[in-house]
Amino acid sequence: MIHTRLATLADLDVVAPLFDAYRQFYQQDADPALAARFIRARLENGESVILLASTESQGIVGFCQLYPTFCSVEAKPIYSLYDLFVRPEARRCGAGRALLQAAEKLAAANGKARMDLTTARTNTAAQSAYESLGWVRDEVFYAYSKAVDA
Repeated sequence: MIHTRLATLADLDVVAPLFDAYRQFYQQDADPALAARFIRARLENGESVILLASTESQGIVGFCQLYPTFCSVEAKPIYSLYDLFVRPEARRCGAGRALLQAAEKLAAANGKARMDLTTARTNTAAQSAYESLGWVRDEVFYAYSKAVDA
């Protein structure tokens, strides 16, 4: 059985390695110190909400990170579900699905109008999971991104 709960700063030593693995999945170099600093700052500043998934036999197997933001068109608060990761050895056990369902319940409880997410076009397993839970792929808008020199 999969259990989900909110992460706290006390979970940093568990969340940071999962976050580092998530970044590596998206072709970033391993950087445990960066991962720990980033997650610590989000939790300390209340800038994100992190859900954890665990099993009795494997402990914490995955996480989901939500960023509170707004939809200007709807003039309502939303969550951006930016990160979702389950350790490779724990995939296909329902942890990702449990995290998505927990995120939806949390969004409803916190008065969010909706959740948005993006995923790699090649990540068909994730797309299947999202669609099976009622997520709808945007066929109207294109997403753009531009790096900015800081």
